[in-house]
Amino acid sequence: MVRFSSGRCLVLALMLATAPAVLVAQQGSGAKLAFLNARAVLLATPGYAHAESTYTGELAGFRGEVERLQSSLDSAAADFEQRSVMLSATARTAKRRELEEQRDRLQSRATELQQRAAQREQELLAPIHGKVADAIEQVRSEGGYTMIFDVSANAGVIIAVDKSLDVTQLVVDKIKATP
Repeated sequence: MVRFSSGRCLVLALMLATAPAVLVAQQGSGAKLAFLNARAVLLATPGYAHAESTYTGELAGFRGEVERLQSSLDSAAADFEQRSVMLSATARTAKRRELEEQRDRLQSRATELQQRAAQREQELLAPIHGKVADAIEQVRSEGGYTMIFDVSANAGVIIAVDKSLDVTQLVVDKIKATP
């Protein structure tokens, strides 16, 4: 899965919004444009499918753990609700405090697992994304392209395009040729 930070999405949105003005301004200067399908490039990149599968599996494990903890908390809270009328005020206060501590542990563990998931995503996918970015830049530079658009990032933005401008396979070939 192609993932970009919100900052990159904003930059891409601004580029796409200003692209017509840039194209008009650069048409006279011989601007050369191309496009690619970054999703297809990633899927063709050696190691990507394994890294994505590993990450997805680990993420499922993290989510499962959080769901089990949440279920345990929900069960304890429901039990407290049923028994609270039979408890003394002191016992109710103690049980509420215990439930709050359990909720705090759940939130802390969920945050820790989110951070571990983000770290694992970086470990597994960042090298592949870097390799793809390098190959795209090499194709752009070698081909003399002013801009290369990713048609997989914003479905529906590009309505029609000349297929001869597609550099997807060039990027895939460049990645596969790189050790």
